[in-house]
Amino acid sequence: MSRSPFAPNAEADESAMLDAVGVSDVEELFDIPEKDRFDGEFDIEARSEPEVKALVSDMLAENDDLTEFMGRGYYDHYVPSVVDRLSMRSEFLTSYTQYQPEVTQGFLQALFEYQSILVELTGLPVANASMYDTASGLAEAALLASRIRQADGTVVLIPDYVRGDRVSVLENYIAGHDIQIERFATDDGTAGLDALEAAIDDETLMVYVESPTTRGTIEEHLEAIGDFAHDHDAMFTVGSDPVAMAILEAPGDLGADVVVGEAVLGMPNAYGMGLGIFATRDDYLRHVPGRLIGIGDDQDGNRAFTLTLQTREQHIRRERATSNICTNQAWVALRMAMHASQLGPDGLTDLATEMVELPRQLAGELDELPGIEAPVHDRHHFREFVARTDEPAESIVDELESAGFAVQAVDEHELQFTVTETNQHAIPDLVAAVEEVVA
Repeated sequence: MSRSPFAPNAEADESAMLDAVGVSDVEELFDIPEKDRFDGEFDIEARSEPEVKALVSDMLAENDDLTEFMGRGYYDHYVPSVVDRLSMRSEFLTSYTQYQPEVTQGFLQALFEYQSILVELTGLPVANASMYDTASGLAEAALLASRIRQADGTVVLIPDYVRGDRVSVLENYIAGHDIQIERFATDDGTAGLDALEAAIDDETLMVYVESPTTRGTIEEHLEAIGDFAHDHDAMFTVGSDPVAMAILEAPGDLGADVVVGEAVLGMPNAYGMGLGIFATRDDYLRHVPGRLIGIGDDQDGNRAFTLTLQTREQHIRRERATSNICTNQAWVALRMAMHASQLGPDGLTDLATEMVELPRQLAGELDELPGIEAPVHDRHHFREFVARTDEPAESIVDELESAGFAVQAVDEHELQFTVTETNQHAIPDLVAAVEEVVA
């Protein structure tokens, strides 16, 4: 194996390290099958730039051109062009982490505004900047609850509608900690109060619910759920998003100790990449993962912004760090702040109102079709809803795909439809396609 130009170890240092781990050669540290080893040739035909662009264009043209009505945590909102124009400036795009406040005041102020927006929407006084996604926020909330130990318990209670990938991340984060996950049943698409009351006890460390839920329903009993949790000295965590919270009562005002979720603004839908939010109470300030931007005065008395708390293991806290959040999604948080600021309070509320009206409209039109019941749940909905079908859901999905539409089958006879301002223009064509399929 050739020496790496990125690991400038002297030969004596390398020998000492190999001796320490009990091997004689660096090659013994790796078990790479011969067929997978790099043989010095990439086997890629050399092409000019125009040829490469033509090749890639032809390749992308093979993708199906579908109008998506898919969601379940991934949502497409129109991002104003000003967000691209400003966030792509080099002073934002290349600054990485704002370690030197004296040269990054603009970026730090933007992140402070991002935190301030979340504080106002969540009803909680502390918001970080920021998390990777809802799943990492949920997992960090469980670890925060474990550190606080208001309860002596070890059980995190979650409703059965929580997406499997979020549960998987939670399981990975709590591995090695004295924490267990238990699910409780839902009632018509929201948390079942009777099931929760039966499941919760003094062993409960944290209760987590979502509003809106993965099925698009609005949780109507947040305050009662919070009371259940606090009666057993358990932490109460709510999953939501800034658009929904613009029209719903702030979770913090209903007893939430932590609010997590996806920011959903500032970035196009990428089915994976997002921006996780995390807000909590003053009592937990020094247990918050990630970073906090603070405001104060410099030596001349001028207002100044700085990284106030950043207790990650790469810094001085090391083994006592509260998180492994690194790159911190700062640029994506910047874009969310730009998008929210561009909308303004009235624009954000108008958008949220639309996210209630559009699914109601689509569900009403689908419900008039034979073989479709929409929505399944007798609840208020946000962005999306589940519809019950007489025909197998997967066959309907396949036929709608042939007609140019993408929807999700969530059960053998259940479809989920998601509608926002970016696909509302296609509602009439979608309804017509569904009518033809189920006829």
